[in-house]
Amino acid sequence: MGYSTVIFDLDGTLLDTLDDLTDSVNFAMRTMGWKERSKKDVRSFLGNGIRVLMKKSSPDNATEEEFEIAFKAFKEYYDIHNQDKTVPYDGMIELMKRLKLKGIKMAIVSNKVQEAVDVLKDKFFSDVLEYALGDTPGMARKPEPDSCYKALELLGSSKEDTVYVGDSEVDLETAKNAGLDCIAVLWGFRDEDYLVEQGAKVFAKNPEDIERLVIG
Repeated sequence: MGYSTVIFDLDGTLLDTLDDLTDSVNFAMRTMGWKERSKKDVRSFLGNGIRVLMKKSSPDNATEEEFEIAFKAFKEYYDIHNQDKTVPYDGMIELMKRLKLKGIKMAIVSNKVQEAVDVLKDKFFSDVLEYALGDTPGMARKPEPDSCYKALELLGSSKEDTVYVGDSEVDLETAKNAGLDCIAVLWGFRDEDYLVEQGAKVFAKNPEDIERLVIG
């Protein structure tokens, strides 16, 4: 079965943001005199937004006041450096261009703060989609379905004709909560075995797999 609409996750699905996020986490760690985190650590902490990322990156004995200082340092650094090393995964922009030419409607739904989503959308995706929804006040973050529902409303699409494409357990749960089919990509922040454990059924090993599954 084909789909008329695709909702994409951002980090780990469309963009490899791991290096910039790791650099930002470790700037905050150095600011506080805390142990720096490896890329493997940061990769495992991603999926639920930057506050959760920083909570998991901070020492267990950090006070709330210390955490807030570290979180502020992270945000200020990432605001400046979120495009230093971030790049689209190979073939994803080309995939989106092909889908657009075939009349497929697309949007991004992310737990990244809206300001960063806007910057990255304008840099990488302005030619292929109009709507990119991030973490904003008043809207529950993934895995709650609110941002997916908003995307469907903006696109004029139905759940039955839409597929969600993501790379993590948060994306799987988001799709389930929103009543959407889901494609799990295998180049992102989670490994295939883990995704299977989390209930993933349909996988994409490359962008061409996504195109085949979407077009039907």
